[in-house]
Amino acid sequence: MDTDKEIEFEFFPVIRVYKSGRIERFASQTLPASVDPETGVTSKDVVIDSSTGLWVRLYLPKLTNPSENKLPVVVYYHGGAFMIGSAADPFSHNYLNHLVADANIIAVSVDYRLAPEHPLPIGYDDSIAGFKWVISHASGSGPEPWLVDHADFGRVFLTGCSAGGNMAHTVALRAGLDGLEPGVVVKGMVVIHPYFSGKERIGSEVGLPDAQWEKTVEVWHFVYPGTSGLDDPVSNPFAEGAPSLKNMVCKRVLVCVAEHDFLRDRGVWYCEKLKESEWDGEAELFESVGEGHAFHVMKPTCEKTAELQERVIAFLKM
Repeated sequence: MDTDKEIEFEFFPVIRVYKSGRIERFASQTLPASVDPETGVTSKDVVIDSSTGLWVRLYLPKLTNPSENKLPVVVYYHGGAFMIGSAADPFSHNYLNHLVADANIIAVSVDYRLAPEHPLPIGYDDSIAGFKWVISHASGSGPEPWLVDHADFGRVFLTGCSAGGNMAHTVALRAGLDGLEPGVVVKGMVVIHPYFSGKERIGSEVGLPDAQWEKTVEVWHFVYPGTSGLDDPVSNPFAEGAPSLKNMVCKRVLVCVAEHDFLRDRGVWYCEKLKESEWDGEAELFESVGEGHAFHVMKPTCEKTAELQERVIAFLKM
């Protein structure tokens, strides 16, 4: 028996794992940090923890006046079902080049480690470590000159797409519990087509074939072998026994959903549950009609992407 050809686990079109341990990812392209000729945004990669290899990609807009006011900071978490994607993947890189240019912000994209080689909660720990590294520059000193010289730590935002939206939420909660550096204010969080789940099916999940729902359960246990299940608090922040959200670090949240996204109803559910929770902030919902999951990074020039970009930028400027 050739274990290098026998499949142990498959979640198409994301990943295939063979019994030999070989892993095949179906979306593994990367782009180097660079000066983007279209937007003028400059990016660079920085290793922030040599013991784990954790790194971030920073984005700086074209500065017409080096002495201009400091810029808001967006800490970004990419999507990919916790198993694929990176801070260097074309979807994240191109999206952030345009967001940074259009919103006139600094962005830091955290390259958290992926399952199954690094099962959850490692990705959560990396995401939190990346955020803490960013805000460690709020005192006016630190290893990264772009943050020291250009970042306004009174205007910090957390954002992420799909699994990255889940990451952003987890960081917002943990940061509220752990506390922030003096001078740091997290003004808001943007979650785009966020991944959440729960043992009890809701909305369109009710009509899913049992085999498809069982695959959802299987995938979650695959990326998080130590989980308690779909009602694990990081999967379902409103499950019985989940920690209170009253200390979540931000007071404004924008939840973006897409009409034809399989996660659409969970996104709406998350927004409504936030409003009902002990968190005393303001949650807003924005829906892209006629579009599917993560359409904005796959169709960056379409009309609905422009509408979503406009709404996100308005949120960042409030």
